[in-house]
Amino acid sequence: MKPYDYDGHYYDIVIIGGGLAGLTASICLSKKGYQVLLIERHHYPRHKVCGEYVSNEVREFMAYLGIDLHNLGAVSISKFSISGTKGLQKSATLPLGGFGISRFTLDNALYQQSLKSGTEFRFETVRAVTFANEQFQVETNNQFYRAPVVIGAHGKRSVVDKNLNRNFISKKSPWIGIKCHYENDEFPEDRVALHCFSGGYGGLSKTESGAVNFCYLAHYGHFKKYKDVHDFNRAVVRENPHMNAFFEQSKPLFELPKSIAQISFSKKEPVENHMLMCGDSAGLIHPLCGNG
Repeated sequence: MKPYDYDGHYYDIVIIGGGLAGLTASICLSKKGYQVLLIERHHYPRHKVCGEYVSNEVREFMAYLGIDLHNLGAVSISKFSISGTKGLQKSATLPLGGFGISRFTLDNALYQQSLKSGTEFRFETVRAVTFANEQFQVETNNQFYRAPVVIGAHGKRSVVDKNLNRNFISKKSPWIGIKCHYENDEFPEDRVALHCFSGGYGGLSKTESGAVNFCYLAHYGHFKKYKDVHDFNRAVVRENPHMNAFFEQSKPLFELPKSIAQISFSKKEPVENHMLMCGDSAGLIHPLCGNG
């Protein structure tokens, strides 16, 4: 361990971003005895654009982190359905299966566990990261923090990416993500369903609250023809008869859907200016391929 420097803001490791990647990294590193600072813009709990279906392959790791999925109410999922734009549907049993849980609940549980492990948190926006003399300086709106190691877990795109002039950041991406929770007692608890529509597809699965999460990826070229998400859902998403039936049976639980634009699937480098990238900052795979 290195001692604090004169201004009291020296850490072994600074993590930028408190999503799944940043939170799990913080717990693992704090458990090993490192002095970790995690900088995140938003307080917990909060909703994020996410499919909220997680493969069972991570259950053992969640237990290692101290996360009790059963106590959190995670929904066991073992069935899968997929349909084309016209509604032709195929179903199967998932050999491994997974569970449904909202990011609202999972991120907050990881945050609480990270605090218990000894991680310090600052809810600020990172403005710049510089590296010189084997040391990083991380600048926020309010402070400067120093560490020999910085992990970038800031998500799909951020000010950090712009300042690093990463290759993908200058390329416009046509993909947007939309998410909303719905009250729907008819949707099977043990199923995850993927339904295609013109210019995109969406996933349906239940979460620990009993709500059904509908999260979809759409091409902006299709989306921009309509004035808002409601109009796009009515004119495009409902063309799939399964989605039309779902909307007929459902009541939205969010005042407004959550959205994210410029989702890039371009190649990203795992190390930028000596900073280790983690999670979506290190790269994305198309969600249809499986876990991100």
